Amino acid sequence: MTTTPPTSEDLQETWFLDYHHPSVAAFVATATEGVTDEAERLRRLFEAVRDGVRYDPYSLSQDPRDYRASTVAGAAGAYCVPKAVLFVASCRAVGVPARLGFADVKNHLQSDRLLEVMGTDLFRYHGYAAVWSGSRWVKASPAFNRELCARFGVPALEFDGTEDALLHAFTGDGRRHMEYVTDHGTFADLPLDEILDAYRRAYPAMELTGPEAVGDEVFSE
Repeated sequence: MTTTPPTSEDLQETWFLDYHHPSVAAFVATATEGVTDEAERLRRLFEAVRDGVRYDPYSLSQDPRDYRASTVAGAAGAYCVPKAVLFVASCRAVGVPARLGFADVKNHLQSDRLLEVMGTDLFRYHGYAAVWSGSRWVKASPAFNRELCARFGVPALEFDGTEDALLHAFTGDGRRHMEYVTDHGTFADLPLDEILDAYRRAYPAMELTGPEAVGDEVFSE
C-alpha cells in the first residue's frame, strides 16, 4: 500500500461499520480493557476477532445484515469478509483509521469438501484489514482462528499492531499454503454488491445463502 495518509472517511461509522452499536462497543471494551498503548489495543482487537469468531467459509450469506459489525460481534462463526468488517469497525472505535482490503488468494491446502463446494481453490475477494500505524498502512488478516490453525498444523497469524500480518505462504513444515494472486485494493466501506457479484460468477455451484458448515473442513490433512 501507499503511505497516503488516512482521511476522515477512514474513521467514520457506516451502516456496515456500526461501531457505536452496543454489541460492538462491548466487544471492543472487553478486548481492550486496561490497555492504553495503541499497538497493544490493535493486537488485542485482532486476537479477539481472530479467535472469538470461528472461521466458517460456508457462511456466504446474501443478507447485508449478516455483514454488519454489530451482527458479527455476536456471531459464533463467519468467513473472512465479515471478520474483517468487525476488525475494521473495532479499530475505528478506538480512534485508529482503518480500511477494508480484498484480494484473490489461492489455498494450496484446501480440503476436498471445500473444493467440491466451491469448484475451485481460488478464493475471490478474501477480506483483510488495512490499519494506519504511525506513519504507514499495515495489513492484517484475522480470518483463521487459532484452534483451526492448530488442528491443521498451520501457524496462527499474529499481529503486533505495527507490521503486516497476512496469510502464511507456507506451513511450518514447508508446504505451500496461501498465495496472493490479485489485490483489489482497499475501501472505506464494504462494497458488498461487488463482492457478491464476484462470488456468483466464481462459484456458480455454491449456495450463497449459507449452508451449514461441515466440521472444520477448510484445509486438507
